[in-house]
Amino acid sequence: MRYAGISLALAALLVSGCAHHPADNPSDPLEPVNRVVFKINETADKYALRPIAKGYVYITPAPIRTGIGNFFDNLDEPRNIINALLQGKPLQASKNLGRLVLNSTAGLVGFIDVASEVGLARHEEGFGQTLGYWGVGEGWYLMLPLLGPSTNRDLVGFVVDIPTKPLWYLSGSEDVYALSATGINLVNTRANYLSADSILEQQFDRYLFVRTAYLQQRWNLIHDGNPPLDDFELPDDESDAPAAAAPDADAPAAKKPAATKKK
Repeated sequence: MRYAGISLALAALLVSGCAHHPADNPSDPLEPVNRVVFKINETADKYALRPIAKGYVYITPAPIRTGIGNFFDNLDEPRNIINALLQGKPLQASKNLGRLVLNSTAGLVGFIDVASEVGLARHEEGFGQTLGYWGVGEGWYLMLPLLGPSTNRDLVGFVVDIPTKPLWYLSGSEDVYALSATGINLVNTRANYLSADSILEQQFDRYLFVRTAYLQQRWNLIHDGNPPLDDFELPDDESDAPAAAAPDADAPAAKKPAATKKK
C-alpha cells in the first residue's frame, strides 16, 4: 500500500528537483497493464485512503502526526545501516547507527528526531538503491496493486529489505499489532501529502507524471542527492548537435578573407 504514501507525494514534490536520466527513456513495456493498475490504485485512494487520511488529520494534532512519522522512520534505520554498509559507506552507516541509538533513547523510542537536531541527518537506504549503486539496471517500470510505482530492481529490493524491518518479527497474536502499526503508518504518511493532491490533479497525464517523478526520485536517492549529470544522453536526433554547431563557430574566421578583398 505504498501508492498513496509514495507515488502521490513524490509525483507532486520531487518531479522538479531531480536529475535527468532514467525517466527520459523509461523501459515500460507493461504500460497498458500498468495504466489499468494505476486507475485501480487511484480509485482505492479516492474512496478509501484519502477520506480516512482527511479524517485522521482532522482529529490528530500536527505534532502527534510528526512524532508518529519520526517513530516509523526510526524503525527503518536498521535497513539504512545495513544497506549503507553494503554500498561501502561505513561513515554513513555509523551516522545511521548514531541516529538509531540517539532517537531510540533520548528521542523517546523515535517519536522525537533528536538526531537531526544535533546534525545527524536522515539518509534513506534500501536494497534497491544498493543494487543501483553497484550498477544493476532498473529493469521494467511496474505499477503494483496498492503498493504503487516500482521497478524490477526496486521490487527485489523491497522483498530483500523485509527482514530488516522490526515489525516483520512479530508473530502470533502480535500480528494484530504489526498490522495496526502498518495501517497507522500508511494513513499518517498519506495524511502528510494531502496538500500534494492538487498538483497531481492538474497534470494532463497523471500516469506519466508519477512515472517520471518516481524514476527520477530513485535515481536521486541512488546518488545521495548528487546524480551525475554527464549520464544524461541526448536523443538520437540531437546527438550530432555539437558537430552541426561547428560551422557557426568558424563563421567569423570565414568572413575575414572577404574583408581582405575589400582593401
